[in-house]
Amino acid sequence: MNIQWYPGHMTKAKRMMEENIKLVDVVIELVDARVPISSQNPEVLKLAQNKPRIIVLNKVDLADGKETKKWAEYFLGQGYVVVEVNSQNGKGIKSVSAAINLACKEKIERNKKRGLLNRPMRAMVVGIPNVGKSTFINKLVGKASAKTGNKPGVTKGKQWLKLKNEFELLDTPGVLWPKFEDQNVGIKLAMIGSIREEILDTEGLAMLALEFMRDRYPNLLMDKYPMTDVAGKKGHELLEAVTITRHLLKPGGEPDVSRMAKMFLDEFRNGKIGKMTLESVLEYK
Repeated sequence: MNIQWYPGHMTKAKRMMEENIKLVDVVIELVDARVPISSQNPEVLKLAQNKPRIIVLNKVDLADGKETKKWAEYFLGQGYVVVEVNSQNGKGIKSVSAAINLACKEKIERNKKRGLLNRPMRAMVVGIPNVGKSTFINKLVGKASAKTGNKPGVTKGKQWLKLKNEFELLDTPGVLWPKFEDQNVGIKLAMIGSIREEILDTEGLAMLALEFMRDRYPNLLMDKYPMTDVAGKKGHELLEAVTITRHLLKPGGEPDVSRMAKMFLDEFRNGKIGKMTLESVLEYK
């Protein structure tokens, strides 16, 4: 499955980030805790290489908790300040201010020596589409300052937002990169909902997600869709089996796999099947 999605507005957004990087003291990158590496934009890595960086592992409520802890340790080892957050209910949000202070410690000390005591630290907030950036900012600022939505591409332009008198945040649109060199990255981003739905092969994607669950989280799969011989089923056979467990049939009794594929992906993305992490730290060591 070959997935590529880089609409024109992302080129403009990337240019805006390049122009504004010199104005900020720290870069806060949100990644999806279920796919921490695949949701980390390599363009941002290059853009922010000379700035202190904070990784926000967002959507921890949807991820496998044990794996999230391993990923936090991984990013700490890479030199990041790390925060684990559930932007929906605000868990972990209070740790962000301390993280900014820690990441900007040297700059704050320099400002004090120069007599600049009340200069707010400026942070650029970045992340791929649908990583929960706007919801994160709204929780952080304490009001609905950034537009939110459950579809990729809601934020279109930059916004400066104040957090008390300590920090200023530059919100940016969700940006991908021009080409996924590793097709597994595109597939994983499609699985979590960061690729526009209209360009996807929904049934094919659902089959890949089902095979992932068969191999990594078979108990969650069986609990949600009771069926026999999960290990022996592949692709279409798996999708057909879960369709039958939901009694989704077309006139004549044929399983309605197209309808089930959309339903399954929705349940997969929204944590209705259970907490899962699609990437293991061991793959990147």
